[in-house]
Amino acid sequence: MAIVQAMAILKIARMGHPVLKQVAAPVGDPKSAEIGQLIQDMIDTLADAAGAGLAAPQVHIPLRLVMFHVPAARAREEDGEAAEGCPFTVLINPEIEALSEDMVEGVEACLSLPDLAGMVPRYSHIRYRGFDHRGETVEREAEGFHARVVQHECDHLDGILYPMRMADLSTLTFTSEISRAREAELDEAEEEAENAENG
Repeated sequence: MAIVQAMAILKIARMGHPVLKQVAAPVGDPKSAEIGQLIQDMIDTLADAAGAGLAAPQVHIPLRLVMFHVPAARAREEDGEAAEGCPFTVLINPEIEALSEDMVEGVEACLSLPDLAGMVPRYSHIRYRGFDHRGETVEREAEGFHARVVQHECDHLDGILYPMRMADLSTLTFTSEISRAREAELDEAEEEAENAENG
């Protein structure tokens, strides 16, 4: 008889919790059973929250471990038709190197700041490296939304939340307001199209 391990949905720390303000410690052994269990629990938690990424400090574990994925459709939505996605990635003890001084602003949200989003400047082109759960090296270049997700998640390892990166705090808003504004834009575009057809 097979033993089925129950999903473990971990509690996500919210802005203001001390664990989100500290610098996380390096992972000693990426292949350890404890890290393997943490990764599985974080995968379950991320799937439950339907987010793009998650960092260990967000689940109250101050270690340098993040995970993320960028579906191709989401990358194209953010960056244009030619953009590619990124497969699900576990990155342990990550390092980021900016390959361009160009900064691009984009909307970011965070599981630790539920229902909020804001415009955040990020490097447009980076290289990142670290280790996966097997202890093997991961090294990639990233641009656009892929680069944004990696920078956002790795910021958590240094006690940085995206509002600390914002150039203009007046862009911090509720996600419901962003949705309402998008719906209004779509309605206006449909009305203009109808008027053009009938005009």
